[in-house]
Amino acid sequence: MTVVNDFIDPGVRETISGFLGDVESELRAAVVSPEPLVSEVAAYLVEAGGKRFRPLVVALGAEFSDGGRDAAVASAVVMELTHLATLYHDDVMDEAPMRRGAASANARWTNSIAVYVGDFLLARAASLAAGLGEDAVRLQARTLAQLVRGQLAETVGPRGADPIRHHLRVIEDKTACLIATSARLGGMAAGLPEHHVTTLDAFGTSIGMAFQLSDDLLDITSESEQSGKTPGTDLREGVPTLPALYALAAGDTGADSRRLRELLSAGPLTDDEMHAEALFLLRESAALKQAQETVHRYAEDARAHAGALPSGAPRRTLEALCHYIADRNG
Repeated sequence: MTVVNDFIDPGVRETISGFLGDVESELRAAVVSPEPLVSEVAAYLVEAGGKRFRPLVVALGAEFSDGGRDAAVASAVVMELTHLATLYHDDVMDEAPMRRGAASANARWTNSIAVYVGDFLLARAASLAAGLGEDAVRLQARTLAQLVRGQLAETVGPRGADPIRHHLRVIEDKTACLIATSARLGGMAAGLPEHHVTTLDAFGTSIGMAFQLSDDLLDITSESEQSGKTPGTDLREGVPTLPALYALAAGDTGADSRRLRELLSAGPLTDDEMHAEALFLLRESAALKQAQETVHRYAEDARAHAGALPSGAPRRTLEALCHYIADRNG
């Protein structure tokens, strides 16, 4: 489920809720296949729910005009299908046993089936995009190329490049680009002038960066009863996140900083005592505060882009979204 009631302006709340309800119905219809197994596996993550953040961004971009609702709903479905496809593929690459609190598709049905169904979802997204016109098809193709580039960069690692810059580029290519495309498609469906569509695209990139980085921070700062996840999962699995990268790059010679760098350099922290120690030190570190400041900078940049759009409830909602994303990581 989305977080609609947390920040959406009352002036658009009802229409946004209705829009997302229509998207949910269209998503379920889009994953139906003549082959029962494909339908079952393709519907697996749809039924598992999720934030539906990308459809929400499409909806908000489309709210700047009264027209183009059907195209906007179709655009939102295209974006969510694309996102879901990447989750099937990512879980295969990561050999992930869980996704959204349940067994991952690859764990339940094998890697091969998960890959094929991910491909099926991309094909369904492409088919829907074709109905939106040539510009939408080109945009989706460009976005997919950027997603693949980001996944490849993450897989091969920095290879001598600055790890922090590399990490931010991966997030831009893997996550923020899809959110930027969502915002652009919403503006396109609404028939907005090109300069507003371009502004929405820039907004989407910045808020997408803040969104993903704040998600990573929540893995460190939240308790399990707040987030629904076990804190420090990325530390346990050896997944690099911005706070850890800042800590590794720090020149602080204090005992706590040196010990934190030692723990982080050890790789996946599967030992419970070492994991607990690293999580505590990271929560108390200057690196965490530095990462929080980075999230705030991206959110502020997104707010500035939103401020260049026409005034009214849609713009107020985009600005409120920026505050919501920035504040949820503390």
